[in-house]
Order: sequence, then C-alpha cells, then structure tokens
Amino acid sequence: MSQTDIWADGDHELGEGARCVDGRLVFVDILAGRLSEVPEDGRRTPRELLRLDVPLGAVAPVHGRHGHWIAAAGTGIALLMPDGWPEEHSSVPTRMNDGVCDPHGRFRAGSMPYDGTPGVGSLYRTDPDSSVRRALDGMTIVNGPAFPADGALLYVADSAAGVVHRCTLDADGNATGREEFARIAAGGSPDGMVVDDTGRLWVAVWGHGAIHRYRPDGALDATIPLPTPQPTSACLLREGGRLLITTARHGLTGATGVAGAVLAVTVDATAPAAHAFGAP
Repeated sequence: MSQTDIWADGDHELGEGARCVDGRLVFVDILAGRLSEVPEDGRRTPRELLRLDVPLGAVAPVHGRHGHWIAAAGTGIALLMPDGWPEEHSSVPTRMNDGVCDPHGRFRAGSMPYDGTPGVGSLYRTDPDSSVRRALDGMTIVNGPAFPADGALLYVADSAAGVVHRCTLDADGNATGREEFARIAAGGSPDGMVVDDTGRLWVAVWGHGAIHRYRPDGALDATIPLPTPQPTSACLLREGGRLLITTARHGLTGATGVAGAVLAVTVDATAPAAHAFGAP
C-alpha cells in the first residue's frame, strides 16, 4: 500500500457509487442528484453529466445506448437519457441508494428509509426486460452490492447494522442463501464495495475513515487508513493497480479537508470495468 492522493478535486456532499466505465470514473453526489465523470488517465476536475432534483443513488451504463443510464433515483428505478427525465415509479417513504449491474446485465439497487426505521430497506433487481422485483428485504440502509466476475455470489451491506451479507446465486441470479460475511466494529459502517480479480472484497468503511479488504473466507487481511472519515465507495481500475474512493462531507462541521474529493491509492489489485445494463 502507498500514500493516498487526491484523484479529483471536489466538494461533494455525499459522493458515492464509483464505477469505471469506458475509460473514465463515473460517480454520483447523492443528495445533490448529480452524476459526474473523471477520465482515468490523470487528476482532473469532475465534469457534471446530468443533475436531477431527486436523490441519485447510483447508475450503470445501458448496453448499446451511449449516454443512457439505469439509475437508482428518488424512490425507484429510472432510465436516464442524455437530455431526458426519468420515468417515475411508485412512491414509498424511502429513497433509493447504491446500485450496480451484475455480470449478467441485471441492475441491483438498494433502498433506505428517510427516518431510519429498521428493516424497511430492500434490495431490488431490474432485469433487461425492465421488470423490477424485490430480491432481498429486512435490511435498513442497503449499500454496496458487489459481485465476483462469475456472478455466482452477491455481497450486500446493511450499513445501519454494520454487516456485510454474502448470498449465493443460482443460474437465474436468484439468492439461494444469505450469510453474515463480515461485521464492522461499532462506530463504522460498511458502504460501497468492489470485488477484485482474485475474489477479495474491498469495503469503504463510513465513520472509520478506512478501506477494509477481506479474503473470500471472510478474514480481514488489509486496512487502508484514509485522511477523511467518510469514504463511501471503492472502485478498482482495470489496469494500473489504483483504488479510487469517493468521499462525503455530509454532516461534517468545521474544516473538512479532503472530504468530498475522490481519492486514489496504489494497490496490488485490479477489477473488471462496470457491467452495462442489458449486456449479454
């Protein structure tokens, strides 16, 4: 591990959902409803791609449709177009949060209650035919769905409980079992996650200012301290051994330092680029 650098300047209130897409990092500022991009080939100022007037939890690219995104937005799943507005879904007293496409092109996104009511959050699955179903329930703040390259496992965090769950998936992507994979110590919460090419899980730990790396057997084998307390998501580049980390200044007072910037750490790991919605 090496020194942490600022990958991209920014003052994001709740940066989240870092994904590598077509040679660039894309990420959201949830409460501001912003989607931004930064080229992977050096430190840059983020460029805003679009802005909504509802919270934007996460996006994934739509296969074969440049500039289109499947998104966890407001209180549902929406299709974002370059100059368009998302179709609204059913209204519930929650908001959508983090999400990602699995290796088979299905979009998985979590929800969370505004008032923190336990057990209200769910993980939703949107298939390429645009059907939406609840895949997992009984959680509170659902965060960081992540998959290994073969798509046989699903990692999902309940941030409020401090737990990362691991689910086995059948050939159709349905969960056939759920177990506690890791538990974060009191004061920290698992947030965004990514699985590297060797099957290790990298977890942004909100409140502890660190990235945790877990082996496939659940053992914690590395901790990367960060210069800000609220990392929100982790993304590994396909080449070059760089871990990119979004951070948040939400709720911090006084001088916030690098909170809200995108950080970069040199690591001994790589991961596939983000999967596109509807990709075969």
